[in-house]
Amino acid sequence: MLRRAVATFVLLGTVSFVAARVCSAQFEPKDYLSEEEADKIRDAGTPSDRIKLYMAFADDRLKKFDYELNRTTPERRRTDILNGLLNAYAGCVDDGADQIAVAREKQMDIHAALKLMQSKLNEHLDELQNYEKNGKNIEDYRDSLDDAIQGTKDAQSDVEDALKEMLPAPVRRKPS
Repeated sequence: MLRRAVATFVLLGTVSFVAARVCSAQFEPKDYLSEEEADKIRDAGTPSDRIKLYMAFADDRLKKFDYELNRTTPERRRTDILNGLLNAYAGCVDDGADQIAVAREKQMDIHAALKLMQSKLNEHLDELQNYEKNGKNIEDYRDSLDDAIQGTKDAQSDVEDALKEMLPAPVRRKPS
């Protein structure tokens, strides 16, 4: 009897450990997100909410990029910082676009988030292309900038496809 109780206890401990590992594996915080941002993404209830958060984080990365690029006294590791911010921007945009597939899979209405994403991506692309034409010391971050531009264009394509394919939620008519 004691052996059975110990075996059951060990088995339950193993099962709870495995379950905890599976749950934590479902959301691995990205290295370009702060702990607070990762918590917000994890706590967001829907793909639509996550898309909005990723777009806000992408905005933040571009604002920080602009600040670092135009600082009068640049940091010693300026090139690393600029490339890191552009890579983080691209990661946010890519992960936001990945949420479109999640919403499709769950057949969720994300039209409002898609419209927001479309608008933000258009703004971001204009800003990135401006850096490409007029950026200071562009050779320091050209590859990351090219990746960010391509990631933005890919995400725009995903949004456009989703807007065409995903039907809006049905509208109930009032009985006459």
